[in-house]
Amino acid sequence: MTAQKLLRSLTGITTTGTPHLGNYVGAIRPAVRASRQPQTENFYFLADFHALIKCDEPARIQRSTLEIAASWLAAGLDPEKVTFYRQSDIPEIPELTWLLTCVTGKGILNRAHAYKAALDKNEAAGQDADFDVTAGLFMYPVLMAADILMFKAHRVPVGRDQVQHIEMARDIAQRFNHLYGEHLVLPEAAIDDNVALLPGLDGRKMSKSYDNTIPLFGPREQMRKQIMGIVTDSQAPGEPKDTEGSALFSIYRAFASEEETKSFAKAFADGIGWADAKQQLFERIDLEIGPMRERYQHLVEHPAEVQAILIAGAEKARTTAAPFLRDLRSAVGLRALGSTAKAENKNQQKDALPQFKQYREKDGRFYFKFAQANGQVLLQSTGFESPREAGQAVKRLQTEGFAALKELENVLEPITEASTLMITDALKRLLDETNP
Repeated sequence: MTAQKLLRSLTGITTTGTPHLGNYVGAIRPAVRASRQPQTENFYFLADFHALIKCDEPARIQRSTLEIAASWLAAGLDPEKVTFYRQSDIPEIPELTWLLTCVTGKGILNRAHAYKAALDKNEAAGQDADFDVTAGLFMYPVLMAADILMFKAHRVPVGRDQVQHIEMARDIAQRFNHLYGEHLVLPEAAIDDNVALLPGLDGRKMSKSYDNTIPLFGPREQMRKQIMGIVTDSQAPGEPKDTEGSALFSIYRAFASEEETKSFAKAFADGIGWADAKQQLFERIDLEIGPMRERYQHLVEHPAEVQAILIAGAEKARTTAAPFLRDLRSAVGLRALGSTAKAENKNQQKDALPQFKQYREKDGRFYFKFAQANGQVLLQSTGFESPREAGQAVKRLQTEGFAALKELENVLEPITEASTLMITDALKRLLDETNP
């Protein structure tokens, strides 16, 4: 019987804050459950290099690293069954970042959501476009690509707002593979629409940005006090209450079973008082979180234990990273002067056709891009209201080539790295190959 191939999954956690209930429900709990699935090889890392982009407070990054590591371990992550490490303990990652930087087109990075958001913010404030924009923010997608590609991850669990980074990692990997051979695995984004997004104390999404979070492992009485402070309406006890739009109900549902949720919904319909509802919510959360709190507190008070776990995880990770980076160094020519790299079928790579790719962005609109086999983007569309409209534009370009290019100019963004001649040649080649 042929052994089933292991599916490799990778998840990173940026170390800039204290974990809260939203982090637990949206990331920690589902990741710990996924780590126990058979035929999977799981990598979990503390993204402290990424933290430097957002935070210039050394003590905060250090403390956050400890608190996040302790939270994952207290929630049940078994370091013996997964690879759990700190990003900065893997020197191969920044080296791979540089190798990838040297094949990444600036145009790709110009389209990154975080960078564009920074430009938009500056424009709205009347500032220079690049005010307070660091090279770290601009290069963030390349570092993320290195995190993923270093360990040949097949799937990367992300929210919809992070899908672009996985697409960029794929584009970068394709470009590298085209130049140096098929070394890098193209990852897939794994989106779980069933993962709950918790509302915070004020009803908005629970987020450090809104200062409306409930710390995951704060003292028991502190958690109870915060839950009692969740904003509700003025309906009195005895008045039926609507579960729709209720932050209390949404949080409860994220922790409760189906039967418990139905019972809580009935209590709302029967007019439960807000104080009683909040007490029930606290008790349900504490039922799950309470048993973990002692383990968390022990780890936070004994950072050397956490450090030892992370160092062991880094050593385990480097058994994969170090030999792989040696192969990549050799592939790009950073090798002993008397040695030669494995021969690659360059003709086969050059024969690979450019491709159109359609996708949906977080703004709900539909886009397409036309890229060379090496990942270089030749055409990038603006947003369409429907996939049908985007598909019709792609079809015209595929069948009419240059003739359609001028007519569709108003739905295409300028790509400075791609000349009209380059685009025309690629369209003609695709047209010739697909319509012999």
